[in-house]
Amino acid sequence: MPTPSILFVPGSFARPELYENIVNAVAAKGYEMKALHYPSVGLRTGPTREEPPTMYDDATFITEEISRHADEGKDVMLVAHSYGGIPATESIKGLTKDERQEEGKPGGIVRVAYMTALLPAVGSSAADVLAETPDENRVKFEVDEKGWMRFADISTAATIIISDMTDKEEREAITRKFTSHSAASFSNELTHAGYKDVPVSYLFCETDSCILPRIQREGIDMIERESGNKVDVTSINAGHLPSATAPQEVIDWILRETARHYDL
Repeated sequence: MPTPSILFVPGSFARPELYENIVNAVAAKGYEMKALHYPSVGLRTGPTREEPPTMYDDATFITEEISRHADEGKDVMLVAHSYGGIPATESIKGLTKDERQEEGKPGGIVRVAYMTALLPAVGSSAADVLAETPDENRVKFEVDEKGWMRFADISTAATIIISDMTDKEEREAITRKFTSHSAASFSNELTHAGYKDVPVSYLFCETDSCILPRIQREGIDMIERESGNKVDVTSINAGHLPSATAPQEVIDWILRETARHYDL
């Protein structure tokens, strides 16, 4: 049986290159894996306008990627980090393998795997999920006149995002690889509970100082309540960017979750 395609949806401010160590390692095991560069990251314009793209533009972009792979007859697993959990969830509508089979179409989504991700209920946004985050755990942003956010202070952002890395210079060097992000995308509300449509896995990062463990747990509990299904949770001792601080554990997790539906 062919292996499924893996589409990685990065976090906010993050270009695909930030996760290339994970993508390359998984690909070396014989899997097709691609990290996406969705519209709200990196001073990109909307499809037909000049203002920054929204979360819905991100979801549309992901939908198109899923559809392309599915139309080739491929099963697809989404892996979504941080903010990426929201457009990934939004994008699932109508694209599960079961739904596509009912329409006589090949391929489709077989699982979504969230990596310390934001998981709002329908009608809520990234800003809503993070609303009760203590001030000391909030990454501060500067927003320019066109609606693009950047980190206000690299050192402070690095301390929160990569809290489990002791080398100050290294964590700041990694944080400088982040780019701009559309401010509008953080206020866009989820309209489709895609986590109710497919099996769900979650990489729980126990020392995350950005999306706190309490917030992660609330998201997992919400999915189980809304879907009526258990979430396959894997806990690791890592902060918000485990691809940088616990890469082998992330690689092992992706390979394990990808194989759940297959005799691999």
